[in-house]
Amino acid sequence: PTPGPQLFVTVPNHRTDVTSAADLLEEVARIYGYDRLPATLIADHLPPQRTNRDLVLEEQVRDLLVGAGLQEVITYRLTTPERERALLPPGVPPDNRPYVVLANPISAERTAMRHSVLASVLEVTTANLRFRERVALFEIGKVYLPAKERILPEEPRRLALALTGPRQPLHWTGSGQEPMDFFDLKGVVETLVKGLHLPNVTFSPVEHPTFYPGRTAQLVVDGRPMGVFGQLHPQVVENFDLPTQPVLAADLNLEGLLEQVPDLYTITSISRYPAVRQDIAVVVNEEVPAIEVQRYIEQAGGRLLRRVRLFDVYRGKQVEPGKKSLAYTLTFQADDRTLTDHDANRLRDKIVRRLAEKVGATLRDGMT
Repeated sequence: PTPGPQLFVTVPNHRTDVTSAADLLEEVARIYGYDRLPATLIADHLPPQRTNRDLVLEEQVRDLLVGAGLQEVITYRLTTPERERALLPPGVPPDNRPYVVLANPISAERTAMRHSVLASVLEVTTANLRFRERVALFEIGKVYLPAKERILPEEPRRLALALTGPRQPLHWTGSGQEPMDFFDLKGVVETLVKGLHLPNVTFSPVEHPTFYPGRTAQLVVDGRPMGVFGQLHPQVVENFDLPTQPVLAADLNLEGLLEQVPDLYTITSISRYPAVRQDIAVVVNEEVPAIEVQRYIEQAGGRLLRRVRLFDVYRGKQVEPGKKSLAYTLTFQADDRTLTDHDANRLRDKIVRRLAEKVGATLRDGMT
């Protein structure tokens, strides 16, 4: 196009927002009136919307945890090594990895970048328990860990949970006032992994100095450890000045969890045919985890086995010393026909044979 006449404009000193030709055109349109400008359609297609996958999934994690009854907190990323050592009972060697230390800290309590989000959440839990009996909190935040051959630290995101107090908020009926335990926290973790559609999720017993022996589990997703959760060790509870009641906590690798979230997942329609349910009780050695038995049940049951639920663990006179009885409810269902008792019994016998082969299981007396 042929260049038109030039216009020289002097911008008043108080209009520091006008810095370019586009700003001048905006001023002209504003004074002339946007309503007097003719409407025109965009000649080209709009570019496809691009979202940040990690941010979308992180927000989904928040929604799932809030839906499970937890509240989000945001804490300082600055701490001291001494405060984080409270996560360990006396006598346990501390983490010797160096901290990122501030050259000029604003407070003696904020001198280094944190290694743990859980320690921060437990400090907030202690503060909140001064005003209420029940606390259910979570935080998503970065930790700052030394990186090999790099000046700047690694900054992985972690997810920390803390639960303590009555199972339900105070109610006039007095129901639900029993304290939360390990299985309440496990239910929250299961809600999270199911909501994210994570593949091949298992829970296995583990020992960790921060948690109570025998009341700690490791979350494993597709063969990769993703963190630990359980009841805090009594000495750790004392270190944080928490009340002498069960305090449940989780420290999970959020980066790893989000990496495992599938882009697509399969859903199936509800079968029109009724399900067949059968109970099975097997006796195994004490050291055999229930989750391992369940895994072999699912493998042997195949696609017709829709659900396995552990409903009883028995140790006592009717079981030999060093052994335990695990009772499961098995739900069988087909998409194309109604299963008969014969079909269910055949699958059940196959499961019993697989358990005998893999873990030496035997049927408990009275279960035929």
